[in-house]
Parts: sequence; structure tokens; C-alpha cells
Amino acid sequence: MPGIGIQIGARPDSGFDDPIGMLKDCHRRIEHFLGVLCLVAENALSRTLQPEERSAAEAALHYFHVGGRRHTADEEESLFPRLTAHGATADLENLQHDHDEAEKLHVNVEQLYTTWFSTGSLSEQDQQQLLSATSRLRALYAEHIALEDNVIFPRAAQVLAAAEIKTLGEEFRARRI
Repeated sequence: MPGIGIQIGARPDSGFDDPIGMLKDCHRRIEHFLGVLCLVAENALSRTLQPEERSAAEAALHYFHVGGRRHTADEEESLFPRLTAHGATADLENLQHDHDEAEKLHVNVEQLYTTWFSTGSLSEQDQQQLLSATSRLRALYAEHIALEDNVIFPRAAQVLAAAEIKTLGEEFRARRI
């Protein structure tokens, strides 16, 4: 199982003074925790989970339930409206659609994992649903994150004034209090 702790020598996460960096850091966590959900599903699906597998999956589900939703709010409630105000609307509608699709898939994945946790196994149909949903999430996030990291976030850094970026950081902080 990939570790979820602190890595010695790792670059520290960005702070509220760098909200664009925070969004990128969150993408790395999304990739990590999605990898955990996929790995557990792919390797343990036909059996009862080992305690460390269950713990890792629970941590990943919790991350998406709390941190993932907060990340979406940071984008949809803070970043995207400011980009729209600057006329930088290309791709934003598609990204919001991705957020909606990801939320539906996460609900499905969480329900399936909860069943697995409570019963110790999944039916063949549920196993296939879990593999399908995690695979779809992996593909969706790969495209979504690439677009944001390579196009949207650099665009934001170009068009947003320093005061707007500072306000983004303040809004991000308020969501975490």
C-alpha cells in the first residue's frame, strides 16, 4: 500500500499565500488517494480486505469526502468565477461537468467500498461496478488535472491581480476553519 504519511525530503505543501500552488498540491493528493482506491480494488477485490488495505481505502474515501469536496469548492466558488470575470471562460464549463461526474462516481465508489467493509466481500456485479467506477475516475482525473495544471492554473496566474490571488487564499482558508 502506498504510504499516506509525511515523506522525508518532500517539498512542503503550498500555503494560503499561494492558492494556485495549493490547488496543484491537492491534485497530487487526488492522484495519490485515487491510486490507493484503484490499487485496493484491483488487488483485493475477490477477497476480504487486510486491515492495512481497509485502513488505506478508508483514508482515501475520507480524503475525497472532505478534501476533494473542498478542492472542488475552491475551484467552482473562488477560482472559476474570477477567471470568468476576466473573460477566461474556455474549458470552465467542461471542468464543472467533470466535477459533477466525479462526484457521482465517488458516491458509487464509496457505497461499494462501504458494502465491502461491512460484509467482507462484494458480489461479482459489485466487483465489476467498482473496477469500472475507479477506472472511469482515473481517466476523468487524468484529463481534468492535466487541463487545470497545464492551462487553467497558468492562465489564472497570468490574469489575476495579486489582490485577487490574496483573496483566493483567504477564501480557501475560510473553507478550512
